[in-house]
Amino acid sequence: MNLRRSLATAGILTLLASVTAACGDDESDGGGGGGAGDGASVTIATQNFPEANLVGSLYDVLLSEKGYDVDVKAVDARDAYMSIFPGDVDIVPEYIAGIGDFLNTEANGEDAEPITTNDAEASLEAVRPLAEAKGITLLDPSEASSQNAFFVTQDYSESEGVTKLSDLTGQSIVLAGSPDCKGRADCEGGLTGVYGIEISKILPLGFASPETYQSVKDGESQLGLTGTIDPNLEDEGLVLLEDDKGIQPAQNYVPAVSSDFLADHEDVEGLLNDLMAALDNDTVNDLLGRVTIDREKAEDVAKEFLEDEGLI
Repeated sequence: MNLRRSLATAGILTLLASVTAACGDDESDGGGGGGAGDGASVTIATQNFPEANLVGSLYDVLLSEKGYDVDVKAVDARDAYMSIFPGDVDIVPEYIAGIGDFLNTEANGEDAEPITTNDAEASLEAVRPLAEAKGITLLDPSEASSQNAFFVTQDYSESEGVTKLSDLTGQSIVLAGSPDCKGRADCEGGLTGVYGIEISKILPLGFASPETYQSVKDGESQLGLTGTIDPNLEDEGLVLLEDDKGIQPAQNYVPAVSSDFLADHEDVEGLLNDLMAALDNDTVNDLLGRVTIDREKAEDVAKEFLEDEGLI
């Protein structure tokens, strides 16, 4: 997903050190009558968790097949690429509230009133001026939306009668998730402030990571952090809890593109808008399952999907 604010210094150094190294297909003929990129270099940055890596692969394969020389950098936190985007980074597969909350906090401080809600269009309208002021253009959003979500084991759900987050009100809970969960309105802050759940400890094991799944399964933690798109839960014996008080804002996929880069490569807007139109939660869930459960390569899954959709 995903939606992080913690400063990942190591990630920034890695990104800065390698951002000029290209890894696209230099000999791509563009596919599907494309080739508009004509070998132009483009750097894509994405967060390093399975869903984000899959979406990054969709961008990578699409633009590579259309003639761009693509370099993809996966980092652990949004801060790691936002510090050099736009500039050394040209395109980021983003989420409406993820980038919106980051830009709002950056511009107006940590205590700024939220500008995103569960309404995707209204949220995007509120976020776009902040993005434009940074030289970032937000393209059309997708129907696909990956909000933060929390899970427990099936056994815990059945034995304790827990099916929604409010069933945990007043309980002391250990949460396994991403390090930046603390204080966030869509994570620990919302769980404590809105639901009245006491989060006694946050285990920084990652967003939808195998370590997070295992921690909950082993009883080391009672609650784990993932996204609403997660094909692994059923096989792991885990179940999502309903966000019955609505602490999650709109997290529809949205391409964030350097305005300067877009001015020089106008075809990218149509390519990415068409990709967003082809995605919904069921589709992404199926594609992600092929990667995380069936162990297919993300780039192979992405290429097959793009070919089937006539996008390359």
